[in-house]
Amino acid sequence: MTTPLQSASVESARPNAYALEVVDRICRALPPGTTGAALHEPSFTGREREYLVDCIDTGWVSYAGAYVERFEQRLARACDVPYAVAVCSGTVALQVALVVSGLKPGEEVILPALTFVASANAVVHAGGVPHFVDVDETTLGIDPAALDAHLARIADRRAGELINRESGRRIFGLLPVHVFGHPVDFDPMLDVAKRYGLFVVEDATEALGSRYKEKACGSLAPVATLSFNGNKIVTSGGGGAILTGDREIARRTHHLTTTAKLPHRWAFNHDEIGWNYRLPNVNAALGLAQLERLAPMLDAKKRLWRRYADAFSGLGGARIFSDASFADSNRWLIALILDRGNEPMLEPILSATNDAGLKTRPAWTPLHQLPMYADNPTAPLPVTESLAQRIVCLPSSPFLASA
Repeated sequence: MTTPLQSASVESARPNAYALEVVDRICRALPPGTTGAALHEPSFTGREREYLVDCIDTGWVSYAGAYVERFEQRLARACDVPYAVAVCSGTVALQVALVVSGLKPGEEVILPALTFVASANAVVHAGGVPHFVDVDETTLGIDPAALDAHLARIADRRAGELINRESGRRIFGLLPVHVFGHPVDFDPMLDVAKRYGLFVVEDATEALGSRYKEKACGSLAPVATLSFNGNKIVTSGGGGAILTGDREIARRTHHLTTTAKLPHRWAFNHDEIGWNYRLPNVNAALGLAQLERLAPMLDAKKRLWRRYADAFSGLGGARIFSDASFADSNRWLIALILDRGNEPMLEPILSATNDAGLKTRPAWTPLHQLPMYADNPTAPLPVTESLAQRIVCLPSSPFLASA
């Protein structure tokens, strides 16, 4: 049975009524007196200033310094892995992770079409070819069943390698993304990857603090990545990290991201082509102070999600996205999902909320619809294309859970 709001949502004469109802429900979820809200703002209420002043006072502001190592050690503990290597962005982290995992030029990497463009760009920067697959509406990440069906349709095993019969290229691996911090259903996806011999690099750039079946995101694959952009749950201003349990991969990652310089007291000798990708000490200092407050920020995120869930309870035609039973998300971005058939409401909602000072946004344009990726290998993407017209990301800053 449809509610009046559901009926209104499909009547072209009344889109604004539904959009204004969404504005009202967002305002109910936010602290009293809130007059506007950004999508995700950083909060600096810990030791950030102290650590930054220490960097300035001691002169250690660039790529060497104690805070880099301290930040890496704390990251590794937070993600239940032995090694973390801090770098200057999440995109760089993905690029390096793919290279150290063995990606060769011209090989394909499978990833969801519903993700930030950096995931695909990193594949290209590493020499690979992005290959897009569909997602599962219950996780927003790669759908293991759709992945399996797609590989069965297009892949051949030749001389021990998995070949895309349509492009003739080798399929190297899989790059699952925990979209908005919500864990992919990793076990069945890994089963598919193992059957087809695909290497897995985990894109956990949005998922610091999220857990899949009690295991930390960032620890679910041989190599994983994080991002600390200004809008992430923990920020270092800009930055990223490569996570691994493999000592040799960690050593090589550290070596390559410090221009492949051989250790020596004064000589500059390099043994291969590397990158100047290390995270500066001043950024690591900021990130460390943020990371020290990860637990309370995660708690605040859960409280904010509950406020939204309560505020939107009973609204026909939409729902606040919630975790699957196996997941405990960091709820980096809290999303309102419109029902199928309610797609015409997306633009009115985005317009009304932003006009009210509530900085909402849609999901990203699906990657296969961007001009530079329009001709890339692509599976059928019905769920991706549907979700892209039905997602509204809501103001999600942790401090909005106060009061």
